Amino acid sequence: MTSGNQRVQIEYCTQCGWLPRAAWLAQELLTTFGVELTELALKPGTGGVFVVRVNDEVVWDRREQGFPEPTAVKTAVRDRVAPGKSLGHSER
Repeated sequence: MTSGNQRVQIEYCTQCGWLPRAAWLAQELLTTFGVELTELALKPGTGGVFVVRVNDEVVWDRREQGFPEPTAVKTAVRDRVAPGKSLGHSER
């Protein structure tokens, strides 16, 4: 799916104080995919949640994969919203 609405959602745990981490990751994604994304949402959650979704598909879940490195999330997002886009130096 490379056309139409491209929505990323980062759900983070407010109890754990993970807003700064979620906001930083959102900034990284917006910097990389500012043209491709139509929306990036931060969704407050509880219970240790830190999940990244692209168009409602989970692409990263902290419970299964640990906290993401930005490059890993960028790659997962890129594969869904802009296949073939170079991530530049962060891919090396």
